[in-house]
Amino acid sequence: MSLFNVSSEKEKGLSERMERLGVSEADLRETFVRSSGPGGQKVNKVSSCVQLVHIPSGLSVKCQQSRSQTLNRFTARRLLLDRIERIKHGAVQAERQQAEKIRRQKRRRSRRAKEKTLKLKHMQAEKKSLRSKTSLPLE
Repeated sequence: MSLFNVSSEKEKGLSERMERLGVSEADLRETFVRSSGPGGQKVNKVSSCVQLVHIPSGLSVKCQQSRSQTLNRFTARRLLLDRIERIKHGAVQAERQQAEKIRRQKRRRSRRAKEKTLKLKHMQAEKKSLRSKTSLPLE
């Protein structure tokens, strides 16, 4: 019997993903609240919106995508795992972005240094050209 009213493959994939990220059901606090928005009497009377909190990280997700509570439970877990994954992989990506930023800054600095050197050379060349003897008109 499926817990989330989805196919067994999807449920198996969710549990494997939870294991891979190190999230267990004991780490999750699940509460049910009434949904808001369209849906009519069903939404107004039944607490079909799922609020899921990952206790160790403090991340929280609210899901009211469908009118079915069981489907919202499944979707909320997927959303929470997406966030956890983004945070875990985001740290590695942030370090990469920082290294790339430093590389770009160094490239810019070297380009500026070259431009400054060329500017100084041109100024020196102008000074030298002014030193040369000019022919005065004879009267």
